[in-house]
Amino acid sequence: MPTVIENLAFATEVLKRSQVSNPAREAKSLLMLAINKDMAFLIAHGDYELSSKEQERFDDFLKRRANREPIQYIRGTQEFYGLEFTISPAVLIPRPETELVVEKAIEILKVLSSECETSASFCEIGVGSGCISISILRNVPNVKAVGVDISKKALQIAKHNAEKHKVAERLTLIRSNLFENVSGKFDLIVSNPPYIPEDEVQFLQDEVRKFEPIEALSGGKDGLSIIRKIVLQAPKFLRPRGVLIMEIGFGQTEAVASLFDKTFWEEPEFLLDLQGIPRTVVARIS
Repeated sequence: MPTVIENLAFATEVLKRSQVSNPAREAKSLLMLAINKDMAFLIAHGDYELSSKEQERFDDFLKRRANREPIQYIRGTQEFYGLEFTISPAVLIPRPETELVVEKAIEILKVLSSECETSASFCEIGVGSGCISISILRNVPNVKAVGVDISKKALQIAKHNAEKHKVAERLTLIRSNLFENVSGKFDLIVSNPPYIPEDEVQFLQDEVRKFEPIEALSGGKDGLSIIRKIVLQAPKFLRPRGVLIMEIGFGQTEAVASLFDKTFWEEPEFLLDLQGIPRTVVARIS
């Protein structure tokens, strides 16, 4: 069987031909995953020969990655806000910029929890893997949540992750097209909605375009079709002084700000990501 060094050299070349970014690094990640070892092992044991099972697994992972399948889906997990989440192509891969939504939600809910005698609550529209809701629940213990998604498979993954992180009793999952099957009022609504204009989807990286769920990416003609609906419907489901927190796309600040009718909303605030890009909108009921 080929050694660590031989496998890495071969895989790097294969991934390079497939135009995968950082092919050498990706090859190492795939090999570590296939043989269940860390980087220190690869460095110290370049002459290690893979077992037939390890080689079979590595060959499969390499083929999938060369086809541009994201390594997160190959691995079946992704870290987000310090927690590991199970994922599949039924849900978006959690991304660091979405942690802004979580941070702001935690900040607001902690204040509410200290001020209110009753338990605060929030609703997530488009729960996906559950990474947003579960991260919030893990950090604000006396809060309850409702997570909705139109995808049955996404809800199954969210349920698994909620059980894994021991918050299932505080997270009610509902199959719903936005607010359709939602009842009651919440202190907070959070969402990472689809916001990519439909004519830009074709220009996304293969890893995104070919593997991530299109319904979680495409926001219609101008990228705002779902955002528009959430902003319009949210006031009916928010308590007085309730807050809406949403991730938005690049260059959408002005268009998103114009959606907030001053009859219902205070002036929205936009939070910057690590690159200084407005990435999250925060709006409070007036």
